Amino acid sequence: MTTIDQIPGSGRTAPARSVANARMFAASVGLMKRSLVNIVRLPSAFVPSVMMPVFQSIAFAGTFFAITQIPGFPTDRSINWFLPLGVLMGSGFAGVGIGFATIRDLEGGFYDRLRLTPAPRMSLITGPLLAAIVRSLIVTTIVFIVGSLFGARLTHGPAGIVPLYVAGLGIATIGTGWGLGLAYRFRDMRAAAIMQLTFFLVIFLTEAQTPLNVMEGWLETVARINPFNNIVRLARVGFVDPSITWNNTWGGLAALLGIVALTMLFARRGLDHLSDN
Repeated sequence: MTTIDQIPGSGRTAPARSVANARMFAASVGLMKRSLVNIVRLPSAFVPSVMMPVFQSIAFAGTFFAITQIPGFPTDRSINWFLPLGVLMGSGFAGVGIGFATIRDLEGGFYDRLRLTPAPRMSLITGPLLAAIVRSLIVTTIVFIVGSLFGARLTHGPAGIVPLYVAGLGIATIGTGWGLGLAYRFRDMRAAAIMQLTFFLVIFLTEAQTPLNVMEGWLETVARINPFNNIVRLARVGFVDPSITWNNTWGGLAALLGIVALTMLFARRGLDHLSDN
C-alpha cells in the first residue's frame, strides 16, 4: 500500500525529499555566502566589475553623444542608450567572475574537498549562481543610480526598470553557467580567456552601440540573427520605448530562457564530467 508520504514513481518518501531539499538549500546558501565574503576580503576582484560598467556607460554616452542625431533614433539622451549596455556587461562579468573563482578553487584543491562533503552535487552550481545573482543586483543598482545622476531617465515610469533587472539577472545566470561549464572542463586559467572573449563577442555583435538600421555589411547580418540582440533590446525597453508591451519584450524573454537553459545544462554536464575524472 502506498502511503501519503510516498511519492509515486520516485522511490523516495516525502520526508526524505524534504531533508534532501533542506541540505541542498543549506549547501547552496553556504557557498553563496563564501563567494560574497570574498567581496570584502578581495575587493580588488569585485570593485573593477562595478566600476567598469559605470565608466563604460558614462564614457560611451559622452563620447558618442551625437548618436542621438541619427534620424529615427529612439531617445534624445545617449545615456539612455548606453546605460543598459553597461548593466549587461557588469552582470555578465558578475557571472563570468564565478567561473574565475571556480578555477582558483580547482587549482588550489578546495574543490576536491567540496566534492568529498555530503553536500548535494547540484549545490556546486546553485550556490555560485545565487552569488552571481546578488552581485548582479548590486551592479545593476549602482549603474542605474549613477546613470540617473548623469541624466538617464525612464520613459514609462518606475515599471521601466523591471526589464533592466530581468535582463541583468538573466545575463548573470548565463555568464555563471558558461563560466562554470568551461571551468569544469579546462580546470585552469585557459578557460578564463575563453569566458571573456566569447562574452565580449556575443554582446558587441549586437546593436550594443548603434541601431540596426545604420549598420552595414556582415555586422548587420550577425546582429540580426544573434539572440543576445533581443536581450539588449529587453534591457533598453524602459529607456527608449514609450511603453512596455508583450511585443517589445517577448523576444528578449524567450532568448533569456533558451540560453539560460543551455548554459545551465552545459554547467551540469561539465560538473558530471569533472566528477567522473
